[in-house]
Amino acid sequence: MSADDRSAQAFCADLARARDFNAYAASLFVSPEQRRAWLALAAFNVEVSQVRDHISQPLPGEIRLQWWRDVLTGEGAATAQDAQANPVAAELLKAIAHYDLPVASLVRLIDAHVFDIYDDPMPDMAALEAHCRDTSAAMYRLRATVLGANFADVERLAEHAGIADGLTEIMLSLPMHAARRQLYLPGDLLQVHHVVTEEVFLRQQSAGLREALSHLRREACSQRDQAMGMLTGLPPSARAAFLPLAQVARVLLQLEKSSPFEPPLMSRLAVLWTLWRAARANL
Repeated sequence: MSADDRSAQAFCADLARARDFNAYAASLFVSPEQRRAWLALAAFNVEVSQVRDHISQPLPGEIRLQWWRDVLTGEGAATAQDAQANPVAAELLKAIAHYDLPVASLVRLIDAHVFDIYDDPMPDMAALEAHCRDTSAAMYRLRATVLGANFADVERLAEHAGIADGLTEIMLSLPMHAARRQLYLPGDLLQVHHVVTEEVFLRQQSAGLREALSHLRREACSQRDQAMGMLTGLPPSARAAFLPLAQVARVLLQLEKSSPFEPPLMSRLAVLWTLWRAARANL
């Protein structure tokens, strides 16, 4: 491995460790070669899913996301030289080539995150689940491909896992989204429980909001349970792709006991402990 390759690999690992510790910690339980691709995917996911953290207006976010589309499709303004100069892009392209990862899935993931850079409300539960399928579920499917889990129902398994993970993350991120006047909670669910959007932005708790979040927790638990039920057909080596589900289960339990605007915080040691126990038990 060249010095440039080692530098790019280290950059991806550092980025994932700093910005997506759950994904980084889960990568420690796979082989070094697979870990390299896993961390490339994690670093790419950080780059596109956290664009809103680095912009104050939508246009720069659109430009960033378009650059990633150009890198993946080989079209547009981004050149091969540009991609190789970016450590995350360089590592991602190597992972795509080595494991034959579907570029279309990665482009759909980018497209889904365009929603993040605007303040449009999430219209309904169907739209929220579609967003989770194109983002969180796509990451599970890509990791499963890296680990060689290519059985017939892997798409459906990744979908259940991704929706569970995505809904959990939305509940954890509620305070941050409210501060930005973003709302990922689906409009139809808020309407059923008579939740006023402005009250959410003002971080005002209400019985309706708690009921809406309880509905999301139940749905996340149901999706996770369905995913766990399907894991029995996978060889142990491939189950590692779904290790983050262990962390999802623990967070959902804690969300049930916490305030909507004071979500639980789990130490890195606790995350490692949870994933280590899950890995030892083959999930």
